[in-house]
Amino acid sequence: MQHYRLLGFLLALGTGWSPVVHAQTAAGPASGPGSLTGLVVDSLKNEPVPYATVVLLPPAQPGTPPNDRPITGVAADDQGRFSLTKLAPGPARLRVSYVGYGSQTRAVTISAGATNAGTFRLPPAGTALAEAVVVGTKPVVEVRPDRLVYNADQDVTNAGGTAADVLRKAPLLAVDGDGNVQMRGSSNFKVLVNNKPSPTLAQNLAEALKGIPAEQIKSVEVITTPPAKYDGEGTAGIINIVLKKGVNQGLNGRVGASAGNRNSNVTAALNFKQNKLGFTSSGGTGGWYGPSEFELTRVGQRDNSTLTQRGAGSYGGRWYYGTVGLDYDLSEHQSLSLTGSLNHYNGHNYSNLLNNFVGASNQLFTRTTNTLFSGLNGELTGTYTKTFAQARREWSVLGQYARNDGTFGYDFDEYRNSYVNLETSRADYRERSRGRTPGDEITFQTDLVQPFGEKQTLEVGLKSIWRHTGSVADVDGLPLGQANFERLPDRATNFSYDQNVQAAYATYSFAASKQLKFSLGSRLERTTLTADFRATETGFSRHYLSLLPNGNAQYTLSEANSLRLAYSRRITRPSIDYLNPFVNRGDPQSITYGNPGLDPELTDAYELSFNTNGKAGSLNISGSVRRTGNAIEAIRLPTSTANVTEQTYANVASNTFYQLNFYGSAKPAKGWDISGGPDVQYIVRRNPTLGIERRGFTAGLNFNTSYKLPKKFTVQAFLYSSLPSPELQGWGAANLYYQMGAKKTLLNDKADLVLNFGSPFNNYWPYRSTTATPDFSETSEYRAFQRSFRLSFTYRFGQEQQGKQRKSISNDDKKGGGNKQGGQ
Repeated sequence: MQHYRLLGFLLALGTGWSPVVHAQTAAGPASGPGSLTGLVVDSLKNEPVPYATVVLLPPAQPGTPPNDRPITGVAADDQGRFSLTKLAPGPARLRVSYVGYGSQTRAVTISAGATNAGTFRLPPAGTALAEAVVVGTKPVVEVRPDRLVYNADQDVTNAGGTAADVLRKAPLLAVDGDGNVQMRGSSNFKVLVNNKPSPTLAQNLAEALKGIPAEQIKSVEVITTPPAKYDGEGTAGIINIVLKKGVNQGLNGRVGASAGNRNSNVTAALNFKQNKLGFTSSGGTGGWYGPSEFELTRVGQRDNSTLTQRGAGSYGGRWYYGTVGLDYDLSEHQSLSLTGSLNHYNGHNYSNLLNNFVGASNQLFTRTTNTLFSGLNGELTGTYTKTFAQARREWSVLGQYARNDGTFGYDFDEYRNSYVNLETSRADYRERSRGRTPGDEITFQTDLVQPFGEKQTLEVGLKSIWRHTGSVADVDGLPLGQANFERLPDRATNFSYDQNVQAAYATYSFAASKQLKFSLGSRLERTTLTADFRATETGFSRHYLSLLPNGNAQYTLSEANSLRLAYSRRITRPSIDYLNPFVNRGDPQSITYGNPGLDPELTDAYELSFNTNGKAGSLNISGSVRRTGNAIEAIRLPTSTANVTEQTYANVASNTFYQLNFYGSAKPAKGWDISGGPDVQYIVRRNPTLGIERRGFTAGLNFNTSYKLPKKFTVQAFLYSSLPSPELQGWGAANLYYQMGAKKTLLNDKADLVLNFGSPFNNYWPYRSTTATPDFSETSEYRAFQRSFRLSFTYRFGQEQQGKQRKSISNDDKKGGGNKQGGQ
């Protein structure tokens, strides 16, 4: 009943009725009856410039130096809109500025009523206005009050790469040699694409990222304390990948191709806008490939046994990706949009393993294994958006259907008491497995932004997600001397899983004074889970409510400096990869399976940050604490079989992360940009059940620099490194990756030729990790062959002009961002 009442309130507000009287705002320093409104946009792309600084200055006096002492000021909102109220009538000047852009000052006359100051088009830093022609670029990294933004389209080293290459360079993120992503040292986050989820990303992030070409990515937003309008999932925060939408005037587009020793691709885009109709499309296909090596040593603490494994092999795969979008303006204040996307990938990982166990019963064998996987994701999203004459007021309704089908499997041949592989017919044991994970999602969402006066805003919304998935897998075995494979029914799995989430949220933002702003909100989510394990004729059904409050306060110290204090509670629901009980015996000494009895995680996060923006650059210093009381962790356990361990997931830990992060950007000289900074963490992990407490420091460094040379050459370099991090049962691996590239702009700025080198001075990086338990200790090393080169060419035709930003769905509500594959 409460949901229906809230929906009625939303519909009433959306059609123009409001039961709330507009609050009066306090008078500013220049108290009076006048007001000024306006919009700040990027002069190159015609996009809003969020949080730009707007100050009111005294009018210019002929024959005297200008008086630049501000009368009053305000920050633009996240759509670049601003409003100054309670102003005395008369002449004045408005100055608009933001880090990474040139400032713009305009003479205005304040009347007794409301005055529209128009649109301020800020040129990116290092550019000059000449008539209507602007030449320049945005900064590679922008520091905003609530997020860090990595403008991937300004980084030449991304040309010809994939989304994994782009995320590797974004602040606070790290990508290891397997493509697994971490955000501030945690794999518990959510990845969105254009503010909406991709089931493919949720199921297998590392592989799915390889199917999104870097040329399609405009920017990556790292949001550490998301507001209530986002789903409550992802305890470390949200990574939003913003793709190039390209709703432009006239027919335009781009084509590109790249080739290298680690990946290659072909991409294209075609767009146009005519009258009220806009059309966008993009697509591409490509592949990835390379060698692999690994080593493992496990020592039994009780029986002094030793297991050594060495392996080498190769991996590869291919992908295709396509999107189509239609936008139609019904009227000045109403619009419809329909977008569809299709993403497919498939690949393999072939390995040749030598296994040698020395103990009570020695065991020697070689094994060839070919692991297979694929994913197919299709999404269709429709959006209706209504704006109003009242600034900042907006109502939207969205619906989405997503279908995601994945497959997984393996084939292995085992040769016992042999150091080398033999003929297939002489294999002592052969095994194969095939499985699939079908699934679909239906989502409905409605949101309303309702301003009350100039300095107060209420955001409310409702959302429902109906998610159905499952897993079906069979295993067949063939011992030596047997003619045909036989089904192993005790190894099969067959289950279905339904997860329904209904949510309502509200956020109230207001200004207590000119310097102090607050935003208070909360989200209530109801989760219903149902599972049917057909193979064992068991199942479960459960539901729970989760109240997720959040808020932040921002204090403006000066025009360029501000402080922000934020709190949020987040939830993590385990995805199918954590729940799937299918036992993966691809490595017979290290079997893995999921746990269908997992509970969701709840995390409280606190963050204090200082932001400063100036002509020379920007700096963000943030300190944060994140605590999870019932954290889901991978645990390694011994089995009744000697030298065999099993890995699963359980709510067994209490994790606390204390973090200090510095991130800034600067321009030491004309044409030279640098950005980056260190990240230091102190991590405490406790498991009372197992009697484990692990604590220690870790740190990382992210650095990016570019320099513009004459004759339209640009060079750029990137480096990321991190120290080992404490895990619940050991230490994670250190990381090092660096890249350098050069770009030449050709054909009257219509084409780019880019040459990139990845880690040219070392053939591979050894990712070494350790595990220690009372029963065994283990050291493993995976070698990521990162030395690479890639040559890319891109040609653009037509003239780009960014169109309206559209609402999109964000189903960021289940654990899976860290590429966990316990059920595969």
